[in-house]
Amino acid sequence: MKSLDRKYLERLSQLFPTIASASTEAINLQAILNLPKGTEHFMTDIHGEDEAFYHVLKNGSGAVRRKIGDVFGKTLSEQDKRGLATLIYYPKEKMEIIKEQRVDMEEWYRITLYRLVEVCKAAASKYTRSKVRKALPSDFAYIIEELMTEVNDGTDKEHYYSEIVNTIIRVGRAEDFIVAISELIQRLVIDHLHIVGDIFDRGPGPHKIMDKLMTYHSLDIQWGNHDVLWMGAAAGQRSCIANVIRICARYGNMDILEDSYGINLLPLATYALNTYKDDPCTCFQLKGDPCINEKEQELNIKMHKAIAILQFKVEGQIVKKRGSFKMEDRNLLECIDYERGIITLGGKEYPLKDTYLPTVNPLDPLALTEEEEEIMSRLESAFIGCEKLQAHMRFLLNKGNLFKVYNNNLLYHGCVPLTAEGKLKEVEVFGKKYRGKKLYEVLESYVRKGFFELDPEEREKGRDMMWFIWCHENSPLFGKDKMTTFERYFIADKETHKEKKNPYYVLSDNEETADMILAEFGLDVATGHIVNGHVPVKSIEGESPSKAGGKILVIDGGFSKAYQKETGIAGYTLIYNSYGLILVSHNPFESKEQALVHESDIHSETIVVERTLVRQQVGDTDIGKELRAQIEDLELLLSAYRSGEIAERY
Repeated sequence: MKSLDRKYLERLSQLFPTIASASTEAINLQAILNLPKGTEHFMTDIHGEDEAFYHVLKNGSGAVRRKIGDVFGKTLSEQDKRGLATLIYYPKEKMEIIKEQRVDMEEWYRITLYRLVEVCKAAASKYTRSKVRKALPSDFAYIIEELMTEVNDGTDKEHYYSEIVNTIIRVGRAEDFIVAISELIQRLVIDHLHIVGDIFDRGPGPHKIMDKLMTYHSLDIQWGNHDVLWMGAAAGQRSCIANVIRICARYGNMDILEDSYGINLLPLATYALNTYKDDPCTCFQLKGDPCINEKEQELNIKMHKAIAILQFKVEGQIVKKRGSFKMEDRNLLECIDYERGIITLGGKEYPLKDTYLPTVNPLDPLALTEEEEEIMSRLESAFIGCEKLQAHMRFLLNKGNLFKVYNNNLLYHGCVPLTAEGKLKEVEVFGKKYRGKKLYEVLESYVRKGFFELDPEEREKGRDMMWFIWCHENSPLFGKDKMTTFERYFIADKETHKEKKNPYYVLSDNEETADMILAEFGLDVATGHIVNGHVPVKSIEGESPSKAGGKILVIDGGFSKAYQKETGIAGYTLIYNSYGLILVSHNPFESKEQALVHESDIHSETIVVERTLVRQQVGDTDIGKELRAQIEDLELLLSAYRSGEIAERY
């Protein structure tokens, strides 16, 4: 036996000190391999829409409803099934409505408890008893376990189970029990959650979504460009900070920063009011329908313009500092003729819609005024010093990556940069060229450097790279030739607003392209899939989320209301269970109140992308590979025990 192997087996023997304990563990792991594969739930492009996100999370993109259907078939009416599903999603709120409508609550409690126990049994059937036990709510763990192990065979225990239910009702614990078992069903129906990017921006509740994700039982996150933007802001990168504040201002969401993260925006507000006191800031009207009063809206508009100008200045500074980014054509403040009020782009002159730029020095357009420097310095300190924001970003760093390979699926947000000929595009990153998987890996390494690198120069590179990832044409998370923020504000000609997409977005409908990407990331070309977020699927125009013969699945969640007019629906999510892959389309989410009163769900249609001929088991998954390796190690330990090379520890 090699010394390294022996050292490892000796460490393993501390966990399993006897032949009996090692054998028991090997038997247990072997049994787990034959359980049905757990259900994976894929969501993306949530964009701060916390209520819609909560609803889809609770219903598992229809997984709860399907489980109810499996259990009750035609023995319950469709109305009863809808009511039971809504109760599982919102147990407390739904019971309040029911109590207003019914007199005989005891009978309702009794029927409902039995129904919920049956659904819970079905949801738990694909797990080991040990895993279910760990998921049980502490207050009712013993009772739920007893009820779930009931066998309907007319034995003497039937009276025992009935008395458990009767006693729960009699002692006034029925409602607490219903809440506990409903949350357990939600927990058991989905085994693992994938968030394929863009938690932040546009909607009002990204912080609430992050709080929820931090308590979720099993998940991974693939960063989107908006997530990396917030990460850059949290790391103190000024261009990222300015972009984050500008987007919050644009959508009337300043309270996310002020109330939820405690970022002091008073200096910026004071500066904006003084600088643009008599300026209507017409080009900086808010988007959407923000729930703020007229006075707050006026302040937001002025802050919107103030931070936008600051953004263009600090972005111009980073363009000059990082010549290797090759973004000189995006240094637009230096392209303006301030006397004539025009800007020259691509050799063509355009009049500016807004020429009131009192803080821009025509001789040095990128220079911050003394007051602007003070504001940016204070904002930088506020973002770095915000404990809640830093906790959220550490969670993204801990659970997140730029891409993920999981159960032969490749997950990423955005695109794999390609040339017009369909080859992997080479991208220069600080003097070296990368493409494909290597590009993702080096960019991710710089994101982490921006938070953890001790060398100040390398850490600064990491911070600036987060801005690169946000808006550079060669960024896998952006994938357009330019971000035309300035043009949309200041130039009327909509031709200048166009952002040309990377060839990936056309070529990704070819199976050859999908196969090349799958092979680049080490997946099985014959059976692998790419799960892709970032770009809304325009279902209203007949566009399909399934591309390249079903090898690429575009599941932009469409949670953002800003996109729903152009898509016609509220996007897609994906379920991968033991029977195959299911795409779920969603109707727009109105409100939790509507869901409760009308017992309406928001998944409108399911599309079976791929159905397996043989039901998949844990042994067919990545976890299965890990368990087989553990079994092999345990068998080596057993062999060492039996040969006398390692002594049992009694």
